Amino acid sequence: MKNNEKPEVWLRGPLAGIPDLLQPVAHALLQAQEEITALVQDFPDELLWEQPAGVASAGFHLQHMAGVLDRLFTYARGESLLENQLAYLKAEGSPPFPGCTAADLLRILDDRLLSVMQQLKQTDESTLKEVRYVGRAGIPSTHLGLLFHAAEHTQRHLGQLLVTARILISAKE
Repeated sequence: MKNNEKPEVWLRGPLAGIPDLLQPVAHALLQAQEEITALVQDFPDELLWEQPAGVASAGFHLQHMAGVLDRLFTYARGESLLENQLAYLKAEGSPPFPGCTAADLLRILDDRLLSVMQQLKQTDESTLKEVRYVGRAGIPSTHLGLLFHAAEHTQRHLGQLLVTARILISAKE
């Protein structure tokens, strides 16, 4: 670690207001946010929707992380998805509006992360073992399972985003 770098989020101690059992979820999400923010600062917007070797674009990963967090935290509340959430899912991978930049997608993701952190703060730990249902098929999971998967899935797409961005940027140089 360089002198001017902070340790990873999980090494900075407990996060105020987050229930003890949900600290790892919050740490993983905030770590992803920091790494994505650092990446987006220097990411060329003209590469946002490029798909090197047919892999998902950087834009897709940014959109997908925000969308998955929205969907999984909706299920964690015991709710079904709304039409606008289904429409967002179908549109992932395409620019949401003309001239969309990486900074725009980061703002959308940051807003979603702010919302899910609030939901984590309001989560009663006694509900974590309760069954929650996923999707139209109503596949059973647990409240904790959904929250953990949201963090894990975000981290998975962060890794893919970092690799895709490195490939795109190095090909441009």
